[in-house]
Amino acid sequence: MGDHFQTVVDLDATPAEASALAVRALDWLVREGIVLAERTDCVLGARSGNPPGEHWAKAVIEPDREPTDGLKLEIGRTVFDGGQGDARYATCPRCAGRTYFYTETWESVEGAGEAFDGAFRAWRETGEANVTCRHCESASDLRAWTWADDFFAFAYLGFEFWNWPEFAPQFLDDLAQVLGGHRVVRVWGKL
Repeated sequence: MGDHFQTVVDLDATPAEASALAVRALDWLVREGIVLAERTDCVLGARSGNPPGEHWAKAVIEPDREPTDGLKLEIGRTVFDGGQGDARYATCPRCAGRTYFYTETWESVEGAGEAFDGAFRAWRETGEANVTCRHCESASDLRAWTWADDFFAFAYLGFEFWNWPEFAPQFLDDLAQVLGGHRVVRVWGKL
């Protein structure tokens, strides 16, 4: 079975504003009753987090399955990923060409990930990295590439919810507005 998570990642938060945005969003989540202000031992990989609130169902598509764990805020330069598995491909922001890392039968495509491996390291170390597209040969910011099933996101702020039903699109839109109209993506996975 395993544990499932959904991380709502703010793609536009800068390092300087991530903490203030996290406080603003958490205040909103508490006011809406989606999570509680009280922090408890309710998330994997952290000493404490915010457990589900009385009105958690406002955030999800299927409210018949109650969440069993809570919210962990992730502030700082982070490579958010889907946990088990990997992205099958990445899409270039300039030409929309796909770089496949795996075939349809999940066999590795030799050499496809080398440019991305170096970019991941550079982004973790510096917060900046470019990848040259195999199709158009243009270099683009790693953060602008999109990933199959939104498997990766590179950002400074994420809201990691453990063992909740799938979020409703309206909840994601509302949270984006609380974050100042920032672009958000939902990275989901399983451990």
